Amino acid sequence: METHGSEKDLQVFLEENGVLCEPVTAGNLIFIRARFIRQGRNDEIFILPASCTATSVREAESYYRQRSSAKEDIRKRFGNPEIITVPEDRWKSRNMMYRQRLLSHTGHFRSVFARNCTAEKIDRSAAGAFLEANHSYGAASCRYCYALKEKLGGQTVAVAAFSNARKWLKDGREIKSYEWVRYASENGTRVAGGMGKLLRKFIGDVRPDDIMSYADLEWSDGAVYRRLGFTEDGFREPVLCEINPDDWSRRRYARAGEAEDCRNDIRERLWYMNDGSLKYRLKLTCYSG
Repeated sequence: METHGSEKDLQVFLEENGVLCEPVTAGNLIFIRARFIRQGRNDEIFILPASCTATSVREAESYYRQRSSAKEDIRKRFGNPEIITVPEDRWKSRNMMYRQRLLSHTGHFRSVFARNCTAEKIDRSAAGAFLEANHSYGAASCRYCYALKEKLGGQTVAVAAFSNARKWLKDGREIKSYEWVRYASENGTRVAGGMGKLLRKFIGDVRPDDIMSYADLEWSDGAVYRRLGFTEDGFREPVLCEINPDDWSRRRYARAGEAEDCRNDIRERLWYMNDGSLKYRLKLTCYSG
């Protein structure tokens, strides 16, 4: 059965925080079935500790397919539960952030209501610092940044970042489309209604025709986007990452479709292909296409 050194560490951490853990095997991979109390109700999620031991691009591709098949098996057997993938390099290089996110997903969080916060525009440096500390992929290039700040005390509890406009002509008018690049709440905090409040602030300020975003399939299937009125608009191919085993840092190497050209690339690195993303789109102006 496929396993790696971080799996036991992850399970011990969850159990120390009151989460009941049970190993479940699917497709020769071991998932952690994590059971806990969330908001007064029994709940559970499945966590897949994903190894980063592939020494070739082909091996990374094969492991991605193996994970995808095993996750589908879990969905069929257990009624489509929430599944989280925890890559070994992320657990080792961004350990504190991943610990805090897993605690939030297993019922350990401070609840904040968006109605008790103000939505404010902030500069990119402030947004970048918050996202580096609280988002799985850190900061990103963006144009518009917003924060939710608690009315009592002024603490920043969530940040959203949006791109500049991509423009095209349609039916004689200019269409302006933006990407919702990042959203993160403060580690250990859940902001009820937070995404919706920041989205409405951006729409009110910028008046976009169209907003698109991506749900990272290692954490979510995008249900929150659907609740906000977005519709699913395609699948973004997994990203192949090159990993330095000395410090577990990673860099984007290629998309799955581009990996065809680099399968014979051999270097002193490890390889990991993530789970890909679902694309979502919110049309705010009627146009075709």
